[in-house]
Amino acid sequence: MIIGSFKKVGEGYEGEIVTLTQKIRGIRLVPEANRASDNVPNFRVQIGKLEAGAAWIKHTTDWREYLSVKLDDPTLPGPIFASLFEEEGGGYNLVWSRQRPRNGD
Repeated sequence: MIIGSFKKVGEGYEGEIVTLTQKIRGIRLVPEANRASDNVPNFRVQIGKLEAGAAWIKHTTDWREYLSVKLDDPTLPGPIFASLFEEEGGGYNLVWSRQRPRNGD
């Protein structure tokens, strides 16, 4: 499910997230300048002055690059995990899928 649309701006990204109950504009993925290890994210997710998450560069099995995005906020029941993929024609879509329950849950 596509929950957001972004565009490349310089070395980062800017866009919005739209769901049935939320419309959040002015989201920026800002490059992380001090990556001491692979565990440090490639981007910080910012909304105004709020740091709302992080993103890491990943590759699909056919080596297509995408961003693995983690969004979190104290008002959420848990973090949101999504992926930012480039679409044909230029923009980027933030794609979310509901986690499937594990066996026994």
